[in-house]
Amino acid sequence: MATRDGRQPRRPRAAQPQRAARARSPRGLIPVLTSAARDVEAAVQRGRLRASTRGTFQAVALLVREERARIQSAAISEARRGDELKRLDGVATILARTAARDGSLLALLADEASLLADTRSLLRELRLTAGIDAPQEDITPPAAESAPTTVERRVVPQSVVSRQLANPFLAPDFSAASTTHRPRLLANWELIGPLLRSFESASGGAASCMKLPAPTSLHVAAGRELMPHQAEVIAAAAAGHRTFLLADEPGLGKTAQALLAADTANAYPLLAVVPNVVKTNWAHEAQLWTPGRSATVVHGDGHDVDAFSDIVVVNYDVLHRHVGWLSTFGLRGMVIDEAHFIKNKNAQRSRHVLELSKRVRERTPRPLLMALTGTPLINDIEDFLAIWEFLGWIDKGEPGSDLMAALERNGLTPTEPGFSPTARAAVIDLGIVRRRKVDVAADIPARRIADMPVELEGALGRSILTAERALARRLVKRYQSALEARAPGVEVAGIDHELVRKVAGWERQDTKEDSTGDNVFSVMRRIGQAKAVLAADYTAQLARSAGKVVFFAKHIDVMDAAEETFAQRGLGYSSIRGGQTTKARQASIAAFQNDPDIAVVVCSLSAAGVGLNLQVASNVVLAELSWTNAEQTQAIDRVHRIGQDQPVTAWRIIAAQTIDARIAELIDDKAGLAARALDGSDDVTSSIDVQLEALVTLLTEALSGAHPS
Repeated sequence: MATRDGRQPRRPRAAQPQRAARARSPRGLIPVLTSAARDVEAAVQRGRLRASTRGTFQAVALLVREERARIQSAAISEARRGDELKRLDGVATILARTAARDGSLLALLADEASLLADTRSLLRELRLTAGIDAPQEDITPPAAESAPTTVERRVVPQSVVSRQLANPFLAPDFSAASTTHRPRLLANWELIGPLLRSFESASGGAASCMKLPAPTSLHVAAGRELMPHQAEVIAAAAAGHRTFLLADEPGLGKTAQALLAADTANAYPLLAVVPNVVKTNWAHEAQLWTPGRSATVVHGDGHDVDAFSDIVVVNYDVLHRHVGWLSTFGLRGMVIDEAHFIKNKNAQRSRHVLELSKRVRERTPRPLLMALTGTPLINDIEDFLAIWEFLGWIDKGEPGSDLMAALERNGLTPTEPGFSPTARAAVIDLGIVRRRKVDVAADIPARRIADMPVELEGALGRSILTAERALARRLVKRYQSALEARAPGVEVAGIDHELVRKVAGWERQDTKEDSTGDNVFSVMRRIGQAKAVLAADYTAQLARSAGKVVFFAKHIDVMDAAEETFAQRGLGYSSIRGGQTTKARQASIAAFQNDPDIAVVVCSLSAAGVGLNLQVASNVVLAELSWTNAEQTQAIDRVHRIGQDQPVTAWRIIAAQTIDARIAELIDDKAGLAARALDGSDDVTSSIDVQLEALVTLLTEALSGAHPS
């Protein structure tokens, strides 16, 4: 019966509270998710990120993924599907905007992320509010929490958040996961042990190198030319091969092969995990060989990472901070340099490398995976295992699908005599490539200089940049004072290059008369000190990969730092310095030439640059730059001598983005001019020429704004 004003009388309230009744009134999932996402956004804006807020964020994100998959597979019109997806993208945009304010929320979206304590109940509540029955697994109480464990600090760089803003909550695509080969003949056999033994006993003197196709061309898009052995690997990638254990000796261009293989396979984004000492060089090589592809280097927490780059370079030491976002980055290729670094599968860096490799293989159809190392075996044959697992050749202690299929095709069991050679061949055919310098000597120059850029970090690196800026400011001030002192009416448009050379000459003369303070010599010496450990680290890697190495430096403190590093690395060394007696010097040379435990000889450029025969080595490391090409050449010629039967590579360690790099270019330019002028004679320029030109370059760049003041 109606009331006097015509309204219907109120019905008695239900026994349950009104809020609970509202919670169970079906509203549709997208409006519910929109409301919850806005609540989370407001909480984050107020700085009130409680455990329940984080749980709501995770629950909404999971339901967005679930609803997107449902809509895409539903039997509805395309117009309605587009409308529903557009509304759902609105929810995703709110969540992305929220995650941009607090990057820690993105970690909740990783596939390995566990459900938070509140997430399970919130999933159930959101579904019920939307009128959806909760699946049984969401109603089940969570298992008891395990004992607290140490949590690694992980970060999400801001540019990674920006990259994910477009559509950060797409469900992972596992459709590319490889199918598992079901063994029949070898189903109950333990195979890893026999596979390892086949490399110990079944080589028959044959090289461990897969058959590679003939190269179609030695030219690459960058206008550079490959050596034939490099082009063979690129041809294999072009033919569809996707896993490589590239074990060439140092100096044969493994980095270029990896970068060009990735380019051929379109394996982008590409992740390169490398030792700290070479990560700047990887970016440099990427620019040289694949200039159409952008590369970014991860330093520390990755604040300056460009997440839109094609190539991401990260060093082993900081990988643990970035493994979370890298695992959801959509990688289509992964390279590990100095792959023997992961031989201990229990080490943190090994676990993370193997975890990332597994993610790539699960998500990408036939990804490019390359392990680069000159020494795949450090201690024993089992060092192979971690690398094989990275490449997907083995999994959980058993052969992977491709390897098992190859072993089954052979039709032999480990008890039969022919198993070992055929098993070894099956592994090699998966992608083992091993060439030595002596094998491809015709491909490479008898002597070449390879620049190895390194980045100076820490307080010492910052102090060097500060000193370089102070020197540039002093030069600019002298230039401006000289301009002001000119006679009236004398004007030059732009930079007066004649005056620049005069100012550089005055600075050079003042430095000669008073060597105190920040000048070109003190800056270069500090750069040498900063490079010492980096150069020694790279030398240690060379020694373990290619045998004996000659290490050259100008200053005693650089030699001391290098020798201390070798001692810490357990590497035997001898030393040739000024002030040694003839007997002591001969003993050091003999030890380097004859003692297999002496891997490095540390030499002074001035004391050991002439008169020595060190051709037992074919690799030279120049830790500090000479002021002339002649001094550099004399050092290299201690190894590149008559009787040397291998190509010689001199690795010149260059401090990137400093005056060190400018001086390297000047030395090369002066050497080229002298060679052309005198038809191949030695360098005729003096050290004063290079010092003067370095100051001219520094002042010119400062005046043009190319150098920070």
